[in-house]
Amino acid sequence: MNTSNYILKEIEQSDIHNIHKGLSNPEITKYYDVHFSTLEETEEQMKWYRNLKKEGIGIWWGIYDKKDNQFCGAGGFNGLDKNNQKAEIGLWLLKEYWGKGILKEVMPQLFEQGFTELNLNRIEGYVVSENTKCKSALEKINFKYEGTMRECEIKNGERINVDFYSILKSEWSN
Repeated sequence: MNTSNYILKEIEQSDIHNIHKGLSNPEITKYYDVHFSTLEETEEQMKWYRNLKKEGIGIWWGIYDKKDNQFCGAGGFNGLDKNNQKAEIGLWLLKEYWGKGILKEVMPQLFEQGFTELNLNRIEGYVVSENTKCKSALEKINFKYEGTMRECEIKNGERINVDFYSILKSEWSN
């Protein structure tokens, strides 16, 4: 998959160093469900990516800059429910790529995959309530806020709220 400035390639085992670079950075994982201190721990995430595809419940891509083929981050779908035609979307970027408009450019390509290739009707996004940057970014690309799940998760011993968003196929314009 391609956009004007980025290439999206399905995540493979050889991406483990790139995945570790992102998911070992506390600034990136602050609002994320995982954090890996070592390359060995990152293997857990690589298994997760493989299992998504094997079980038919998702797929993730690495995001690469077309100019220099540098890894920028990753995005994709998990929790794919074919019967109800919905999936959860996720995306994270290395810190040096924050604020460069990547989300705005890459998300339409992910929508295209979700709504056409995966035959989804609904794409969902779950965001820790404190993560105002992510919530703002979702709203800019037409996700609708649906509500807050109060104290629904525990992270680092703290109860946290999670906001949920969605976009429907009928709201998406390709």
